[in-house]
Amino acid sequence: MKKLSIVLASLVAMLIVTSAQARDQIKIVGSSTVFPYATIVAERFGAGGKFKTPVIESTGTGGGAKLFCAGVGAEHPDITNASRAMKSKEYAECQKNGVNEIAEINIGNDGITLAFSKDAKPVNFTKAQLYKALVKEVVVNGQKVANPYKKWSDIDPALPNYDIKVMVPPSTSGTRDAWGSLVMEKAISKEEKEAKIDPLEFRTDGPVIEVGENDALIVQKLSQDKELFGFFGFSYFLDAKDKLQAASIEGKQPSLKGIQDYSYPIARPLFFYVKLAHVQVIPGLHDFIKEFTSTKSMGAKGYLASKGLVPSDAKTYKTSRDNAVKLVNMPEKK
Repeated sequence: MKKLSIVLASLVAMLIVTSAQARDQIKIVGSSTVFPYATIVAERFGAGGKFKTPVIESTGTGGGAKLFCAGVGAEHPDITNASRAMKSKEYAECQKNGVNEIAEINIGNDGITLAFSKDAKPVNFTKAQLYKALVKEVVVNGQKVANPYKKWSDIDPALPNYDIKVMVPPSTSGTRDAWGSLVMEKAISKEEKEAKIDPLEFRTDGPVIEVGENDALIVQKLSQDKELFGFFGFSYFLDAKDKLQAASIEGKQPSLKGIQDYSYPIARPLFFYVKLAHVQVIPGLHDFIKEFTSTKSMGAKGYLASKGLVPSDAKTYKTSRDNAVKLVNMPEKK
């Protein structure tokens, strides 16, 4: 019986290798926030002439994890980008489908930026104010009710006296997940928890405008409407500073220093995940992840820093580089 198991395992491995060899180009999916960084690395990698330029699809973090974890073989992606850490349920889905060995690479940091037109007046929000603007239900006079706030000034007279309009990413977005954990879950009150309000359930009566995984389109819309807000990664904001400004959060503006030391209240790490079963059979895959994690790419003076990626501290960088070079299998997520 034991010999039969070994034979079956060998046959499965051969099928995986044969399937993967049918493709000679790296396939990457996932986060729209990590997309521009991965694209820059991919273009430089392809320009080297040794391997083809990787194909990258912006599917959102959740969408990317679903595709990545569906199985092993040429029909499945080699890498998924993520603007938050892989969830335990995603890890479990990977394991269920035979994606048993995965390298987790932290590529640096990002600050979610709440942006709006440069033609509007500057504004400072607390997390509690943003929570009240976006959540579906609130507690008023001890009662759980549908969110009644229509204007920002309904929440606080010091805020703008115009309608609440905030563009948010779809539910598959890692940026939306990070916003949920860093803003919404941090701001919910004890009273609202006792009332069993879900801080991650956004309102559906108009002020929250769900948009797709297209941060460039959000930038365009924000520049055309002085009363509209939207949030996305710091790099998109830097690229649009001629059109947009950033709202202060708890009195802090997004900055390289504030994001690196996490004093900016909505700072978060960024990742990509590699399917280790593909490393030996997809041409250039190991070379690509070593290029991505090199100091010339994601180091303090690397070419990604000039595009808005905030480098990790030295200890985190060393771990990422080791994971990439040594192909370290990530710990089990429970």
